[in-house]
Amino acid sequence: MSTTITPLSQPNKLASTPKNDPKYFVEVKTKSGETVKLGCPQTTRALVALMDQFAVNGGAASHWGGPAAFAEIMSAIHGHMFSLEDWYKHYNFVNDAGHTENGIYALRANYGFDNQTFEDLYKFRSIESKLTGHGEAHLNPEGVYISNGPLGSGLPQAQGLALADKISGSNRVTICAISDGGCMEGEARESFAAIPGLAKKGKLNPFLMVISDNNTKLGGRIDEDSFSMQPTFESLKNLGWEVVLVEQGHNLQEVYTQVENALVKIKENPSTPVALWVKTIKGYGVESTEQSKSGGHGFPLKPYSDQIEGFLKEIYKGAEVPSEFLEAAKKLLVKPEAKTSSSDGVVNEKVQPGFSRAAIRAAKEGLPVFSVSSDLQGSTGIAAFHKEFPTHYVDAGIAEANMVSTAVGLSKQGFIPVVDTFSQFGITKGNLPLIMAALSQGPVICLFSHAGFQDAADGASHQATTYFAAVSSIPHTTVIQVACSAEAEAYMYGAIKMFEEKKLKGETPDNVVFFFGRENHPAHYAEGLEYEWGKAQVLKEGSDVTIVAAGPMVQKALDAAAELEKEGKSATVINNCFINHPDTKTIYAQVQKTGGKLITIEDHQLIGGMGSMLVHKLMLEGRVLQTLVSLDNQLTLLISSIINTVYQLMDFLKLLKN
Repeated sequence: MSTTITPLSQPNKLASTPKNDPKYFVEVKTKSGETVKLGCPQTTRALVALMDQFAVNGGAASHWGGPAAFAEIMSAIHGHMFSLEDWYKHYNFVNDAGHTENGIYALRANYGFDNQTFEDLYKFRSIESKLTGHGEAHLNPEGVYISNGPLGSGLPQAQGLALADKISGSNRVTICAISDGGCMEGEARESFAAIPGLAKKGKLNPFLMVISDNNTKLGGRIDEDSFSMQPTFESLKNLGWEVVLVEQGHNLQEVYTQVENALVKIKENPSTPVALWVKTIKGYGVESTEQSKSGGHGFPLKPYSDQIEGFLKEIYKGAEVPSEFLEAAKKLLVKPEAKTSSSDGVVNEKVQPGFSRAAIRAAKEGLPVFSVSSDLQGSTGIAAFHKEFPTHYVDAGIAEANMVSTAVGLSKQGFIPVVDTFSQFGITKGNLPLIMAALSQGPVICLFSHAGFQDAADGASHQATTYFAAVSSIPHTTVIQVACSAEAEAYMYGAIKMFEEKKLKGETPDNVVFFFGRENHPAHYAEGLEYEWGKAQVLKEGSDVTIVAAGPMVQKALDAAAELEKEGKSATVINNCFINHPDTKTIYAQVQKTGGKLITIEDHQLIGGMGSMLVHKLMLEGRVLQTLVSLDNQLTLLISSIINTVYQLMDFLKLLKN
């Protein structure tokens, strides 16, 4: 019987090996003494700086520190891969350090890979570019084989590639690059054990893992904020890896040689995968970012900064900066004409400060509020609470599932735990722990930011467009999407007080999951607005149509109502922030006033979204029947009869239970 399985033929979309050497190169020696040309790491850093500044000018965030740390590693890896014709027939390459993808774009453009030019790089993170903040296989199949937004997910997928190649009899080698922060994820740690375990049983093709270790994550130094990763990396040997420590991670010759040695070893002995443990400096090349605790995670210069030329010159350390880069830097100084804007006197700010203000207020009142974060506390807004109460939080590292599960334990012991991360990571990696929070009666309060398309430029893997659907059906869970900081503060404080009241009575509160964006909004939408738990807010009354929205869509709904007024139409606008427990009484009363016309607006998939849950509840309550004015009487009576029968059955079941 054959030991191989022939897989279905899959069209390969990866671009071929570049035919030219890099435009800007550095020469190194192979073990045999041959001279090879690699992409210049300084060029990679300079291009990253330029493309980041273009992105910042366009209003997008960007990454500098990670790709700056990985420049030599990526140059060495690509030098080996691109030494062969049709490189993808010989190598699987997975970048699990997704926030360094722009460095790979820059390196490959230096080769002319996929006909990419430097001008193409400067559209990075824009709507017309396939170069997103994190690599996306569906948008850029010519360059990305495995999408890499969620840290720690690429390594187990690379494990699958090596398994598939072994099963099918392919000769490919799998190379996976990963950051020390990504190694904190549970998925990555599971693969730390699985890869050498499967390789020892002869089930994997040759596997090389390259770790960039600089003890730095977005929030700061890993060992200071969370715990040291050194014991984890030291344990790889006992798990079955051959571990090679590379102390000089920014010495291109050293890194190239170690990659070359590792490739020889794993081809000779596939049963032992190799882990290159490479010491790097996040933000390498610019002193201020090297010394920054975050390693200059985001790009450090402000829009249209005149410091960009000096930034480039520092990268080149006194060597001449290519004139085309200096010309690009000049373009970055040209500001577009300022748009005029009106203000009604209401302060614009992010939603985030409202949550921290509420948590601080509750803690000052003596309530046992405790924050468990996973490196994104600056983005979610809870960092202000950490500053005020430095003994009231712990950073679990880049490990969202561990964060939520840790909070469950705190909740069971009488604390009021608050967890925070981006929505996409909270609803995916934190989903099972949230279910267990309900089953274990250890509820948590969740602050999940960057919901919907609020992080669009980072790529689809960061866009949480199923965030309501993912958690709304979890038992004993209340889902709230907030539209402004005043609303965030009111409902966050309300959630904390609800936890206190129920726990003191010996009852179990619900999980409370807050979703919100990353942009600025008015601090409030109406003077004296009440924030009653479970109630929808009528922000504007009209007579022609009712528009129901939540979160960042509230302002869009109000804008739409203003446009309709110009057309002589009057719209009611309702903020329906209690997503999975909508206030149908208030909403239906307004829908009746507008002749049964209802529009919902949201940045979520149609299936399982706010609108579908609202209409579903209206139908279950029989309220929709009164708006079916276009149906004939017989059909209306039939639907009414069916719903009445359901209600009679429910009443009968209640009688049986009693």
